[in-house]
Amino acid sequence: MAAKVISENIEEYLEVLYKFGGKNTFVSTTTLSHELGIAPGSVTQMLKKLEDLGYIEYTPYKGASLTTEGIKIAQKITRKHRILEKFLKEILKIKDENIHEQACEMEHSLSDEAERAICHMLEHPDTCPGNSLIPACDFDYANCEDCMADHTDIDDIKIRESSLLSVTELHHGEEGVISFIRGNPVTFTEIIGKGVVKDSQIKIEEPVGDKYNVIIDGSLVELPEELANNIFVKVF
Repeated sequence: MAAKVISENIEEYLEVLYKFGGKNTFVSTTTLSHELGIAPGSVTQMLKKLEDLGYIEYTPYKGASLTTEGIKIAQKITRKHRILEKFLKEILKIKDENIHEQACEMEHSLSDEAERAICHMLEHPDTCPGNSLIPACDFDYANCEDCMADHTDIDDIKIRESSLLSVTELHHGEEGVISFIRGNPVTFTEIIGKGVVKDSQIKIEEPVGDKYNVIIDGSLVELPEELANNIFVKVF
């Protein structure tokens, strides 16, 4: 079955909502208007349309937050944008001041196949040049090594039904199951060495300093940010 086509305009709105925390909180129409350069009245009309499509929850005078379906789309376009920024900077050596605009122009036309190839080339990066988290891909692999080893045609690769959140995106008290571990062999080995494996139960504790504390299958584990970024959870 062909993938549902999402317009660039819709992707832009959902991407901005994701950027400003719309997966957890309401983002105001004022913020959207400023970020997108669109009049508040037009933003309001679009938010009503996005709500009808099931991508957001919209409350007048409060703003909008992403639904489960909206998060999936927002993560996908955000991932493409940020991985393109990494590619433009590290491989093509584009000037810093031009990277964001060029990534914006390219993200909507970047195929899943090209995105996957860029990810492999960059050895599965966790952050963009601005140090923002790159969301996980939506291919249903346990880790990046499995993805690298699979030569299945891109159209036949299974897609995850649920979107995942990194440990660094979760809040104290949230629980879930570890569903994907990202990283090159060195990063993957470090994560496994912490006792973090797929299908483990995880609960987020209060961070201590710059460390993320989590309970994994009943045991307390301390994670530096560079590892926590790469552990993705299906939240209960």
